[in-house]
Amino acid sequence: MRPHRVAITGIGVISPYGGDARDFFERLLAGESAVRHLRVTQDLPRPLSHPFVGCAGFDPEAALGKPLALMMERFAQLGVAAAFQAWAQAGLPRQATDTEGAEREAWGCIWGTALGGLEAHERGGRDLWIRGRERVSPLSVVQGMNNAVNAHISIQLGLGGVSTSHTAACASSSIAIGEAFRRVRSGEATVMVTGGSDVCQSYSVLRAWDAMRVMAPGDADTAPAACRPFAADRAGLVLGEGGAALVLEAWDHAVARGATIHGEIVGYGTSCDHSHLVRPHRQGQVRALRAALADAGLAPAEVGYVNAHGTATPEGDPVEVAALCEVFGDGAAELPVSATKSMHGHLLGAAGAIEAVITVLALREQAIPPTAHLAGRIDPACEGVDHVLQGRRQVPLRAALSNSFAFGGSNAVLAFRAPPL
Repeated sequence: MRPHRVAITGIGVISPYGGDARDFFERLLAGESAVRHLRVTQDLPRPLSHPFVGCAGFDPEAALGKPLALMMERFAQLGVAAAFQAWAQAGLPRQATDTEGAEREAWGCIWGTALGGLEAHERGGRDLWIRGRERVSPLSVVQGMNNAVNAHISIQLGLGGVSTSHTAACASSSIAIGEAFRRVRSGEATVMVTGGSDVCQSYSVLRAWDAMRVMAPGDADTAPAACRPFAADRAGLVLGEGGAALVLEAWDHAVARGATIHGEIVGYGTSCDHSHLVRPHRQGQVRALRAALADAGLAPAEVGYVNAHGTATPEGDPVEVAALCEVFGDGAAELPVSATKSMHGHLLGAAGAIEAVITVLALREQAIPPTAHLAGRIDPACEGVDHVLQGRRQVPLRAALSNSFAFGGSNAVLAFRAPPL
């Protein structure tokens, strides 16, 4: 059977910039950093101070209603709110109509998260062992389960098909999107909601990452420029929180109902480094990049932009550039590359989803956001590609890639095409 083309008909983002996906993208095009200084105490004796990216303006009760918001941990609130945004933009009804009832039983949701409801379990631990309480909240299990987001999305939108979550560290939501794409392309589903969400603000999570010595330092004055991917003076990553969602739909189905098509997902490649838990490996990334291009039927020369995984770690950035140089060969020097984590931070399990959204918007708007704080600072070990510096770059784009390279050696690359003119 001929594979189905897969349209993107809905985009949703809950980000530190507030607003919707268009507002989010415009702030990135302007090179505006959302990184701020965070001090965490949580009633514990040793405060933690780090640059962080938070969604302080997000009101879960306004976005979801109070009863639903109270059922969720914050990672789920961010994810479900992003999914509701995407679903509304897609122009699909919240519950099945008479004409689509049976078809909707095959519509589904695949979500990605790395930490999931960890905060619910951490809170329960504090209640039991520090505050001396005899019991934890009866909502602890349903708030803490990693599949809470896809469960709530499926219930609220009446999706009767697959409902599952993927956890693969920083590649979680790219894998979720890729697997949702495969379901629609194969004809197994007509509509899929997919994406990712994570919250990295708990004391234990920040302490754990701090112990690995991979987090960028910074105080209130220096925090906005703390994350500097590919820069010679980069000092580590900046964690954050957020959620992003896409509605994927069989192309013919989208056209038949008159939906606006924001882009097309055309390829998905995965690999495992099978080398080291936390040290990236060039050949593993090369395999994922080549698999995505082959799956999409794209030649390297057709790709006009790569949204890099680019976390600003000393070891990760040069490996990613080396992988791109191997795959794109002589064309790598003219390949526009940017690492938007320099502005929105590293959202762990949500990173792939939010960067997929950025890549789709870059194709739709024919504009590439920069790697912030990089001008004049490129590490010689990260040269070889065309780094996008200082503000938007307006260029004709037909295809682009989004990279996610995770701890555990899990690699995922998504390939997209621009929407029809």
